[in-house]
Amino acid sequence: MSSIVTGEAVVLELRPASFAARALSSIIDVFVQLLLLLALLVLFAQTLSESLDPALGRALILVIVVLVLVVVPVAVETLSRGKSLGRLAMGLRIVRDDGGAVRFRHAFIRGMAAVLEIYLTAGSLAFVVALFNEKSKRLGDLMAGTYALRERVGAPAPVPAVMPPALRGWAGLADIGRLPDALARRVSRFLDQSARLSPRSRAALAAELAAEVAAFVSPQPPPGTAAGDYLRAVMVERRERSFRALTRQREQSERVGRRLHRLPFEQ
Repeated sequence: MSSIVTGEAVVLELRPASFAARALSSIIDVFVQLLLLLALLVLFAQTLSESLDPALGRALILVIVVLVLVVVPVAVETLSRGKSLGRLAMGLRIVRDDGGAVRFRHAFIRGMAAVLEIYLTAGSLAFVVALFNEKSKRLGDLMAGTYALRERVGAPAPVPAVMPPALRGWAGLADIGRLPDALARRVSRFLDQSARLSPRSRAALAAELAAEVAAFVSPQPPPGTAAGDYLRAVMVERRERSFRALTRQREQSERVGRRLHRLPFEQ
């Protein structure tokens, strides 16, 4: 797994594709391209080859080869921002070294390099370069500044926030009913993603959110309470109160429903 630090000091964890996944996606792409090339050549041979000058026929065959092996892959990769049929099947995407989407320049360099390292050398050059590269980059990736990223990664199960023991008594007495839903969602997203933030960014965002939350919560927490613990205590208490309110509402609805089913036959 590689890490990229954004301009906001947020650390992004990206998973480069494994060598096997890249190899299998390349095999799928090459098979589809060769199948398309064969179909076009057969179609050309059956329709136009006899009525054309031999030199013109060879030129058209060269155009078909370049179109299928270079132009089509470059166009598909550019328009899909790093996708292809093989990568779509394997859940991969080509991205820049900084994690951004590839552009025509990157796709063109990769497409031209593929002619040498995949087609002219039967994939042996790409195999050797990718085998001894940390991110399984082939020669075209090294020249273009790109690599393959795994898109389909199993999402970890969310871990619910836990009430800090030192703040349990304060949270039970605090008035948090005026906390806006939009602000509560921002705090929840921060708590879910705080483990993936750099320490400096995490502390700054926690202090900023705590200052906003403090305007809607009273009394204030005990002196010396960390901003992260304060936010966690408020959100856990809010969640528990909402759960208790929903439980009481459901029980009341069930009681009313039972009474409605009895009336007017029973009292």
